[in-house]
Amino acid sequence: MQPFRKLALGSLLLALGAASAAANADALRDQANGIFKPIPEKPSDTLNPDQVTLGRQLFFEPRLSASHVISCNTCHNIGTGGADNVPTSSGHEWQKGARNSPTVFNAVFNVAQFWDGRAKDLEEQAKGPVQNPVEMHNTPKNVELTLQSMPEYVAAFGKAFPKDPQPVSFDNMARAIQAFESTLITPDSRFDLYLKGDDKAMNEQEKKGLQTFMSAGCIACHNGVNLGGQAYFPFGLVKKPDDKILPSGDKGRFEVTKTENDEYVFRAAPLRNVALTAPYFHSGQVWNLDEAVKIMGNAQLGKQLNDEEVGDIVAFLKTVTGKQPTVEYPLLPPSTATTPKPVD
Repeated sequence: MQPFRKLALGSLLLALGAASAAANADALRDQANGIFKPIPEKPSDTLNPDQVTLGRQLFFEPRLSASHVISCNTCHNIGTGGADNVPTSSGHEWQKGARNSPTVFNAVFNVAQFWDGRAKDLEEQAKGPVQNPVEMHNTPKNVELTLQSMPEYVAAFGKAFPKDPQPVSFDNMARAIQAFESTLITPDSRFDLYLKGDDKAMNEQEKKGLQTFMSAGCIACHNGVNLGGQAYFPFGLVKKPDDKILPSGDKGRFEVTKTENDEYVFRAAPLRNVALTAPYFHSGQVWNLDEAVKIMGNAQLGKQLNDEEVGDIVAFLKTVTGKQPTVEYPLLPPSTATTPKPVD
């Protein structure tokens, strides 16, 4: 065969190989786009900026707690993936909460809040820890007295809620925190860039992990924009984990609905930024992402995932870490003579 003909044939084979690879890449991306959606590049345009600004102050405000020590950021640390990276958080008088603190990042995309979905949205969720005796141990009345005692907060609430005859209220506190938390999104993960068409955003192992994540059945619970957070499922659907991971005393959503079928049912954990939010599960008893994947394969899918499959899935899960929000720590108003004193 003449040299130029060999060259032409070689070029043709290379082109066919490249076309085949591109087709396979497009097929994987098309399949993924039918199951997942990228995080929006910016928060909703409907958010009130004055409420967001006030909510940012309140998110870091320890005087929402009776002890003047615990703020929202204590358990949902902006600098550590929106969680606190311990099995269960320490609250009032160093009491331990019953469940692992979920990340606040991208929580706006969840169908409901808390592991059992007992809060319909972020506004309702913001009221819970403040009043929980194990967490912030406060009351709506004392919160209002505290905020009303500081002229700067009175002015800020008036600006954020100008049509409200009583701007400084427990409900408006929660609305402002909801507005701020709605800005805590993490766009532009490598996975999102891949979904949008950048084939080089993920390497071959990560793409293989995505394919395994889909084909193994993980997507039955972990789908949509937040890779979870949209529905409730029994933990131990096929095989229950041991009591350390699934404590028998915590019956999950049953405590909300009192329906027998909801025993040990929990909201599917959103997997965005999961590489940053160990330890895992509502019990916070698993520190290693590889181990968590193995447990889920066994408990939820009835599959003994091998080391290669687990490694590939974990490689994929590390691509869903997005751009972390940059939040300037706010200056908080000083207490006044009428500010309620902290309690032990």
